[in-house]
Amino acid sequence: MKKKDIEIFDVMSLRGPNMWTYRPVLEAWVDIGELEDFPSNKIPGFYERLSAWLPSLIEHRCSIGERGGFLQRLKEGTWPGHILEHVTLELQNLAGMPGGFGKARETPVRGVYKVIVRAWHEEVTRAALFTARDLVMAAIEDRPFDVPEAVDNLRRLVDEHCLGPSTACIVDAADDRDIPSIRLSDGNLVQLGYGARQRRIWTAETDRTSAIGESISRDKDLTKTLLESCGVPVPEGRMVESPEDAWDAAERIGVPVVVKPYDGNHGRGVFTNLMTREEVETAYSVAIDEGNGVIVERFVPGNEHRLLVVGGRLVAAAMGETASVVGDGTSTIDDLIESQINSDPRRGSTEDHPLNRVRLDSAARLELKRQGLEDGDSVAPAGKTILIQRNGNVAFDVTDRVHPSVAAHAALAARVVGLDIAGVDLVAEDISRPLADQRGAIVEVNAGPGLLMHIKPADGTPRPVGPAIVDHLFPAAKDGSADDGRIPVVGITGNNGKTVVAKLVARLLQLSGKHTGLACSDGLFLDRRQVETGDQANWEAGHRILMNRAVEAAVFENDSGMILSQGLPYDRCQVGVVTNFAQPDHLGDYYVEDEDRMYNVLRTQVDVVLDNGVAVLNAGDARLVEMAELCDGDVVFFGLTADLPAIAAHRAAGKRAVFVRDGKVVMATGQSELPLTDVSAIPLTYAGRVAFQIENVLAAVATGWALGISNDLIRAGVVTFDVGQVDVPGRFTLFERQGATVIVDDAHNAPALAALAAALDRFPAERRMLVFGAGVQRRDEDLVHHGKIIGAAFDRVFLCEDQSVKRDLPDAEARALVRKGLYEGRRVTKIIDEGARRTAIETALSQLVAGDLLVIQCDEGSPEGTVEQVHQWVGRSGRRA
Repeated sequence: MKKKDIEIFDVMSLRGPNMWTYRPVLEAWVDIGELEDFPSNKIPGFYERLSAWLPSLIEHRCSIGERGGFLQRLKEGTWPGHILEHVTLELQNLAGMPGGFGKARETPVRGVYKVIVRAWHEEVTRAALFTARDLVMAAIEDRPFDVPEAVDNLRRLVDEHCLGPSTACIVDAADDRDIPSIRLSDGNLVQLGYGARQRRIWTAETDRTSAIGESISRDKDLTKTLLESCGVPVPEGRMVESPEDAWDAAERIGVPVVVKPYDGNHGRGVFTNLMTREEVETAYSVAIDEGNGVIVERFVPGNEHRLLVVGGRLVAAAMGETASVVGDGTSTIDDLIESQINSDPRRGSTEDHPLNRVRLDSAARLELKRQGLEDGDSVAPAGKTILIQRNGNVAFDVTDRVHPSVAAHAALAARVVGLDIAGVDLVAEDISRPLADQRGAIVEVNAGPGLLMHIKPADGTPRPVGPAIVDHLFPAAKDGSADDGRIPVVGITGNNGKTVVAKLVARLLQLSGKHTGLACSDGLFLDRRQVETGDQANWEAGHRILMNRAVEAAVFENDSGMILSQGLPYDRCQVGVVTNFAQPDHLGDYYVEDEDRMYNVLRTQVDVVLDNGVAVLNAGDARLVEMAELCDGDVVFFGLTADLPAIAAHRAAGKRAVFVRDGKVVMATGQSELPLTDVSAIPLTYAGRVAFQIENVLAAVATGWALGISNDLIRAGVVTFDVGQVDVPGRFTLFERQGATVIVDDAHNAPALAALAAALDRFPAERRMLVFGAGVQRRDEDLVHHGKIIGAAFDRVFLCEDQSVKRDLPDAEARALVRKGLYEGRRVTKIIDEGARRTAIETALSQLVAGDLLVIQCDEGSPEGTVEQVHQWVGRSGRRA
């Protein structure tokens, strides 16, 4: 019995473009039970509680389209699925992520909704979804709920799992240039671009960052030596071996001096403006613990600066400032630091804060002693200014003030060390003057510099450092064209023919000289080498191809189930193919109950075609002709005849089409026609007798044309494909023995069965037989319809179990539904229930005589076993059944 509750009973992660949006989302299936009868306006106090807990919901415009729109809907009455969507998005926003896309949609089941929310990170969004469920239920039941604690928990997840701000700004800049990205680890390792065109970043390091350069940058003494040899101003100094040696070096250089670790970072163990032997020797003792050696060098007066150099060009500069407190005669130094410095909201411990919290480290305690104070418990006299940090908080933008000669010295320093991206630290009193005029100097060159100080400075203009890094990795070509890091990607969907078209297109790309990855229901292929068996038409296999640095082109088979449950494995594609749509398969799955909703699923493939790409569509299918208007790029139609209205209209507009005329495959642009080859010369079509295979060839030819493959290579590809029936086994694979014909085919849905039956009319036979299993989960009416089709096309049918797939309906019940349809067929005279498929095949083969034609339906996505069983039958010594 249902109750007033919100049950999230399934959550799917759609990690690529999907029927809802281009971006990754979570799709939650939610049962609201009796709450279907209790919209928000019928729950006393619900509006007041929710709006008080989450006042920022005022910003949600909802379908009304104006600020406060969602709260208006809440007050007028809306249902928990819709509320759950908005609360999830707002919790993500409060946790530091953009809210983003959201939808709530009813399903055919009363009280069951689909709630779809943008997933910036799957784990974080999943947590936000379930937190939102608990919050909404607390508001419904008038229970307390700790919103701040819930948001803090989500923030911790964001800090733990999401990209840091430095990496995120680069990824966002790539996205702005339409360059795809793939996160390669739980950390900040990210791939920009696909396949052979990819580049990799790790925060502000790239795959162009020299390992030698990085090692040099960690060795401060070596860095200084190299810079000095190239004329870059550096402070005089040397490595020291002991506290006594440190003071000796200080005397030779002349105080004040700086003592620091030679391989340290983040300013740890750095002591500046040291004047006495005691200070130098004390600093040495701390610095040696922070690194593997100590340097003593001349103290350079002025402020510390960080200059960011990318690709040999200065792109941003930030300056540090001292940190001081003013005594009041009663408060301790520690208390003054908290009240006067750390109370600044810009200071914090996360990467979202441009300024760090100040603490009394060894260098700060030394500064206190110079001013007559012992430690943080000391009390400063009223009105006295106490210096806490001499340098630090390098987060004040000064990019526009940098003198050209200073920028040139910074770029030279990065080049000398060997870093494509470098944080160059220098000290100068005035960054707008040449260093030589003020005895300024470059003190360090760092690999992997932080970017937060430039993208979110404490003061000044944020700098576009992310775009600068992306432009460095993907520079414009000499002709001015942008590099988007993309390889040719082809996506193929539709009811039937996807695997054949995918494998044929992959062959054309291989012939054109590109190392090609293919993920389809026959397996995962790199060129002609199969690296994974089984059905690999899935998101995971697709991403494996896109991450492969050897892949220069990629082809993906995408059925409706994959789009509905996983999303596409790529963000956009060069060519999107939809083979057919009439009588869509798998209705009833994922609460997709009608053709219009399935149309919205398959149109995803057209939605993601790039604006310089091409959609390849079947002109013989009226619903696919409608999809042409949805394509951002061009459209190439294909069809069995030039007389199809869509092709005629398309050609009249000067557009491209592929069709058959006078037994030849023709490529037409406007009214200009170019015959490619005779249909009869294409092995896949069996001398032009198999119409659905002709359509598959036409789709592949159109795709090759859209990819810019030459006509000669396209011709060579289609006339050599499946020679010897080895390229697409189980897709109308024909065998003959002693006057009997056997065809192995994987037809499992109504359109495929109807196309198969039509093809058989071109293969005369005295008796037709069929081995058939129900296949994957389908609606009862679909199974009955399958029976009707085959009952009208075959004389004898062997029904068998299909153990290759999982379904809720037991095999016996599925076969009973098929049998029901068979009885309505006008041709079938005998129905044999044989159980296992292999047994049914063996029985059917044993009954063959000359003049018979037997069609054997193979396992879905696994034709090899059936094909091999028929091969064994062909090889037997002759005997008549």
